[in-house]
Amino acid sequence: MQGDDTRAAELRGRGWWRDETPLDDLRAAVARHPDKPAVVTKYASGAEDVVTFEELARVVDRFAAALLELGVRRGEPVVVQLPNGWRVPAAVLACARVGAVVAPLPVSARRNDVEHALVRTGARVCVVPDVWRGFDHAAMVAEIAPELTELRHTIVWRSGESGGAGAAATPGALDLDADVLGSPWERSHPAAELDALEPAADDHFQIAFTSGTTGEPKGVLHTYNTLHAAVRTVAVPLGLGPDDVLTTPHDLTAQAGFCYSMLMGLELGATTVQQEQWSATDLLDLVDRHGVTFFYGAPVLVVEMTEEQEARARALASLRYVVCGSAPVPPHLVERTHRILGVPLLSLWGMTENGAVTLTRPDDPPDWAAHSDGRAEPWMELRIVDRDGRDVSGQEQGRLLVRGASQCVGYFGRPDLYDAATSPEGWFDTGDLARWDGRGGIRICGRLKDVIVRDGYNVPAVELENALYSHPLVRDVTVVGVPDDRLGEAACAVVVARGERPTLEQLLEHLAGSGLAEDHVVDRLEFFDELPRTRSGKVKKHVVLERLTPA
Repeated sequence: MQGDDTRAAELRGRGWWRDETPLDDLRAAVARHPDKPAVVTKYASGAEDVVTFEELARVVDRFAAALLELGVRRGEPVVVQLPNGWRVPAAVLACARVGAVVAPLPVSARRNDVEHALVRTGARVCVVPDVWRGFDHAAMVAEIAPELTELRHTIVWRSGESGGAGAAATPGALDLDADVLGSPWERSHPAAELDALEPAADDHFQIAFTSGTTGEPKGVLHTYNTLHAAVRTVAVPLGLGPDDVLTTPHDLTAQAGFCYSMLMGLELGATTVQQEQWSATDLLDLVDRHGVTFFYGAPVLVVEMTEEQEARARALASLRYVVCGSAPVPPHLVERTHRILGVPLLSLWGMTENGAVTLTRPDDPPDWAAHSDGRAEPWMELRIVDRDGRDVSGQEQGRLLVRGASQCVGYFGRPDLYDAATSPEGWFDTGDLARWDGRGGIRICGRLKDVIVRDGYNVPAVELENALYSHPLVRDVTVVGVPDDRLGEAACAVVVARGERPTLEQLLEHLAGSGLAEDHVVDRLEFFDELPRTRSGKVKKHVVLERLTPA
């Protein structure tokens, strides 16, 4: 433990960790500008509402008092699965107010993921919608509840799709708005009681379940300070402040939205604009209407934004930053974003275990995101090593290792998995292949397991994907390795066409002119209407392979 204390003291001494938490950020925002909008929510129904910082603080205390009434104790996990809107920060900060640990789940998670999270965490309280986008979350929890020995209470938010039937059909369920937020629980548990339970900045804050493309989801355990450092990796180099207006269409209960909308907005005292349900049309209208300055999203969402702006141009005068991450950034999207949205596209690389780690900068060349995934801030260190663990240089590819202030503190309930991924010196093996970009940053070349061994040559799928993205008939694409008697593995391009379908010959001609090695080709072409993706925007390649018919 002494080593942990020494490290914490060093990180504080350098200003990379702090003694405050998001609760302190909320109090500071209330003191400075109580009537300033904290969260603007655009509902799926088309309605909008605004919650100020002062209103949010009141709701947090009431929610926190209700959690105490339900038996939630300091250090215990609470599972929260809600669509975007002000109720998410209310739930998250209420957990913090009583010293509980929040385990957020995106609304796209279904029975397997929800049951896994509830079993792994042993949560006694979970918060879900009733029916959301046609799926009855409350009924799902009611179905699995008898198998969950720890779960005691389900809090249900009535989305309006079912008229509240989901809540009514769940035995013992509490209505979020009526029973929790509509009752004066603070009379039974006043602020002084809550103050005594508040966490320290090095306490556990969040269990974020990975949305990886394969394997069992791991519960990534973060403290308030590790996520503070992750937020700073974006806020500091971009010079973001209280006058900025932030939006991130990713779920607030997934890591990108959790950090780069909710927590960053609180830390800056800035307004965040939330869409309950993603729509590129609504997003661009919200940018103009509310003066949005910062957008973060996966490449597929930025593609939709450029298409919508081409169809109906808006002024977008306030927009300063479009940051793209969560999945590889196709080089052609960099030029397209600058030309159509009027701002440079910045590329971010990170992962649930470390938050954002690298970022291209406003002072980089305008097209730099086509060549780089950015450089790290001083509180994060990078290494690229070969298979023997030796550092590589130049353009050589290697395995990317990271360590620093935003690194998680483990996998909840699975220390064995975290130990296996982390060296004694603290280096975390990301599983990504990377090379140095020549300007102090890195370029991600793909996942170590996402290399197609074709005719004895290693072909990174991401290089083929990046080249194919720029073909005018390709709207979306992924490349997977499929068994082949002659080649060992063949490269199969799975394309979402932009209208007319390209032929394999057209794609091969395009690849030949892209400057790739001559063995970087595709052997097979298939078409999907849409690529299956994780909550963070990564293609689920195992699902793609399951859907492909044998050649």
